[in-house]
This record gives sequence, structure tokens and C-alpha cells, in this order.
Amino acid sequence: ILTNISFCFESGKMYAILGPSGSGKTTLLSLLGGLDTPTKGNILFDDTDIMQTGLEDHRRKHVSLIFQNYNLIDYMTPIENTMLASKVDAIPILRRLGLKENELRRTVLKLSGGQQQRVAIARSLASDAPVILADEPTGNLDETTKILKESAHEYRKCVIIVTHSDEVARASDCVLEIRHGTLKERK
Repeated sequence: ILTNISFCFESGKMYAILGPSGSGKTTLLSLLGGLDTPTKGNILFDDTDIMQTGLEDHRRKHVSLIFQNYNLIDYMTPIENTMLASKVDAIPILRRLGLKENELRRTVLKLSGGQQQRVAIARSLASDAPVILADEPTGNLDETTKILKESAHEYRKCVIIVTHSDEVARASDCVLEIRHGTLKERK
């Protein structure tokens, strides 16, 4: 679905990737995250092919993913889910994302979809990974976008968001579009 794509993502920037449904946005995130392998070509992280270091190693050390379906462990609390990514205190991150004290100790099954998304974002922010890959984050879009942009600028993370939102695109440092299998920077 993707052909001859070559792009260098930088730390300290937030990128928005736009394109019509079925254009390959999620496929690109899967490739960057080491969840899928290219049929030809290479994906480099710090000038090293991720296939050489191993996809599992790449996922564990370099990327943090925010999935569309959240991928939380439903019988765990927001605190426990967030601490899967890091041993840092999860409570300040979860509070910053709007979860209340009583919500922090419920299983995520008892939370709304918007609250579950906040937990997924918190898990990603708690990670030491230098790259955050986000597949269509929704919910409180303004606050989510602001927090992800701060992660890029203040913590020097590379944040790559697949989105249909013009708001997210306007807030991004760089906007890319996938059309007919190619990736182009929007000027």
C-alpha cells in the first residue's frame, strides 16, 4: 500500500499524518513501531535497521504506542496499566490527564471510553521511549494535542499522530499526507 517512502522524523517535533481512509496511515505507524515488516526497504532508528536490532527490542526501547482501541489490560486499574510502561509515579500523569481520585483505582472496564483513552495516553507518556506513535487519538482533542505537543517540545520526544483532524494538523510542527502510497510534506 506504501511505495518509495523516505522521511526522517526528528526528536522534539510533533508530526500529523493525514490521508483518506485506507491510504496506509495505520500501516505506516505499524511499520514505524515494529509491529509489521516492510516487503522491501528499511526502517532505521538512529541509523540502524530495526530488523538488525530486532523488532521486539525496538518496540521495548524506542516506541510507545497509543492504539485506537487502547489495548489496556481490562482487569487492571489506570495506575497499574500506566506502570506497565514505567516505574514512575503514574498518579500525577493520570491526574494531569483529567482522571479523578476515585477513577484511578477502578478497573479500566468501569471507565468510559474517553477515560480509557486518557489511561492509554498516560501509559505512553510514562514510558522512557523517545518516540510516541498515536493512532487517531480522540476524546478531549485540545487537551490531548496540547499534552502530546508538550511531550515533543519539553521532553524531546518524537510524536507521530495519525489523524483526520485539521485541529491536530494545525497544532503540529510538521504535517504529512499519504496519497496514492506516497508520503509528502504539506507546505
